[in-house]
Amino acid sequence: MVIHGHFYQPPREDPWTGEIPLQPSAAPFGNWNVRIAEECYAPLAELGAFDWLSFDIGPTLARWLARERPEVHEAIIAGDWAGRARLGHGNAIAQPYHHIILPLATEAEKASEIRGGLQDFERRFGRPADGMWLPETAVDRASLEALAAAGVGFTILAPHQVDEIPIGGIGRVDLEGGRSIAVCIYDGELSHGVAFGELLEGDHAWFDRIELAQAAGAPLIALAMDGETFGHHHEGADQTLVEVVEGLRASPHHRVENVASVLSAGGTLPRVDLVEPTSWSCSHGVERWRSDCGCKMIPERASQQGWRAPLRAALETLRDSLEEEWRELGPAHLLDPDDARRGLGTVLGGPDSELIEYARTAAALTSDSAIALLEIARDTGAMFTSCGWFFDDVTGLEAGQVLRYAAHALDRLATLRPERAAELERALVATLGEARSNDDDVRDAARLYTGEIRGGDAPEDRSSPPLASPPGVETRPT
Repeated sequence: MVIHGHFYQPPREDPWTGEIPLQPSAAPFGNWNVRIAEECYAPLAELGAFDWLSFDIGPTLARWLARERPEVHEAIIAGDWAGRARLGHGNAIAQPYHHIILPLATEAEKASEIRGGLQDFERRFGRPADGMWLPETAVDRASLEALAAAGVGFTILAPHQVDEIPIGGIGRVDLEGGRSIAVCIYDGELSHGVAFGELLEGDHAWFDRIELAQAAGAPLIALAMDGETFGHHHEGADQTLVEVVEGLRASPHHRVENVASVLSAGGTLPRVDLVEPTSWSCSHGVERWRSDCGCKMIPERASQQGWRAPLRAALETLRDSLEEEWRELGPAHLLDPDDARRGLGTVLGGPDSELIEYARTAAALTSDSAIALLEIARDTGAMFTSCGWFFDDVTGLEAGQVLRYAAHALDRLATLRPERAAELERALVATLGEARSNDDDVRDAARLYTGEIRGGDAPEDRSSPPLASPPGVETRPT
């Protein structure tokens, strides 16, 4: 048995202050991070669930936990080490730094986000990562090539993402140059039943379904779902998880393992062919993050998501322009621009003081200019956090957040080239005008940007429902 929890929340900090603003929709808590930590992360830590779960945790969420809930962060680290002591392999796997949709990223972005996630993982867990979770399990061959090039040994995919589920649940995808990467295919029916609560009802429903799968001769049963399933999406599911694990531990027919420990048994893995591009939360591939494909959170509510395409176009154009500026400015302000950017993942997950010290040692002129360039590099990745496109309207907290990273990057560029920053912002706003909102009062993303983000007012809290990426193709398109 492998039970994998994908732990992630959208980054919520104001990029200018580093603090999360008040979010009334998270009441009675001050913001969604605090609420979900109280409902999910803290109870799981207290119950010792991370000792038995296979899991990944988003670097930006882990950074917040380390600062605000250090006892939870420490329990997560201890859970990985408990896996090492029990199985010889830690329970944790890595995640690309900013939770971007890799099939929609450039080759350079793929490499940067994967490298940053691996660097943060090693800093946090004290060891290199064996595997890496792909945000939204969004995959194509180029993304697997980038994982393999970075030394990642495996990832976890949904059943519909390979042409045929291999016997035993684990196969390999052959890549260029004689390389390959292992893929663990989770049980879609079981995972869906847990994620959406069907198997959390009744005392033994989940465990009984595992017993049925085992009786059918499955050598490996792997489940994967949002970690927030346990206590946040479903009240009491944290306790259910622990009871299921206890039942598995007491059974002579099951071993609770993680993917790395299963792979360590050796043997030749069967070849599987990838279905690409695909993800676990969009039945149209990866269209949820670039088009009005019909996937949304509230299908019964009449709404359009035509804003997704111009939002992405606006940010991609800004990204390309910022990259040009970075390449031109870097040699004058950094001793080795490429080296400085390659090492950024070693400090992003720590206190701001570490980034400042990193910039000081990397600076060719002043540390202020070096900090500006490094923050532009950080913000450029954060602009493509997947949550910005996942929900139903551009007025949601998540779309507003990616636009705040864009604004902050422009502010940092303005300290070096103010006229160029103003030019790029005008182009950004022009394209955002095409991102029409379902809210007539807001009208479009340009109005959101120039008003709520650039107008100096506190952002209005039009929160989308809590993030819940369902594991499988059974999404809810209109």
